[in-house]
This record gives sequence, C-alpha cells and structure tokens, in this order.
Amino acid sequence: MDIHFLLPTISTSFIVISAVLVGIGWVLIIRGKREAHQTAMVAGAVAALLFFVIYMSRTIFVGNTAWGGDPEMEIFYRIFLIFHIILATAAAVFGISTLVLGFKKKFATHRRWGRFTSMVWFSSALTGVIVYVLLYLLYPGGHTRPVWEVILGV
Repeated sequence: MDIHFLLPTISTSFIVISAVLVGIGWVLIIRGKREAHQTAMVAGAVAALLFFVIYMSRTIFVGNTAWGGDPEMEIFYRIFLIFHIILATAAAVFGISTLVLGFKKKFATHRRWGRFTSMVWFSSALTGVIVYVLLYLLYPGGHTRPVWEVILGV
C-alpha cells in the first residue's frame, strides 16, 4: 500500500470516527449526560482536526488524486466534489462555533445550533466517504503534483 492510498484512507477514517463521536455525543446529551457529551464532542473535534492535518499535509507534500473514471462522468464528480467542499467548510465553521457556544455555556443557543450543525456534519462526512470511494476504490486516478512543487516551480 503506497502513500497515495494510505493517507486518504487514514484521513477518511478520522472523519468517519468524528461523525460517529458526534452521533454518540448527541445520544449522550439526550440522556442528560452533559459531561460525557462534552467529552464525545471534543473527541469528535480532535478526530476532525486530525483529518484536516493529514489531508492538508498530503495536499501540500504529496498531491491529490485526479479523477480516474470515465471522462464523461468527470463533470458530475466535480459538481459533487464542489458540493462536498462547500458542505465540509460549512460543517467546520458551524462545528467550531457550536463548540465555542458550549464552552461559553450559552446552552440555549448551543442546543439550537448543535441540532443543525450535527446534520451538516453527518452530511459532510457521508459525502466525504463517497468522494473517497469514487477516487480510491471505484475509479482510481493519477496523482497531481504537491502544492509546494507547484508554488516553487520545481
């Protein structure tokens, strides 16, 4: 297994772990277990941060994976990918905001935002897994150059 497959597999695993922890956190708060909820949500945020660090490191130093499927299907993949990127960015912003509200003990607002944020988070995780399956399992493609090489013109 090479680094082009290993790093995306690890990073995608972390985002799945993050979504599972958010789900566990949701169940815990419904059961009134506030401290356990907080622990699960912070752990979910840490897993998401690990995903982001691995993803960005791979993008900068190794490069991304190009579409390897039918060229006629690439436009649909790209539209889906753009949707996923927008959703993931929104999930990150809402996730950080919801965590901050919880730590500031603004529980009424945290509760309202949390319901929405978790749905965006689950959707982002699901679309991320679909992107992974498309790029690495169903239609493996070639690899682009690392960002640092592009910037330096190497």
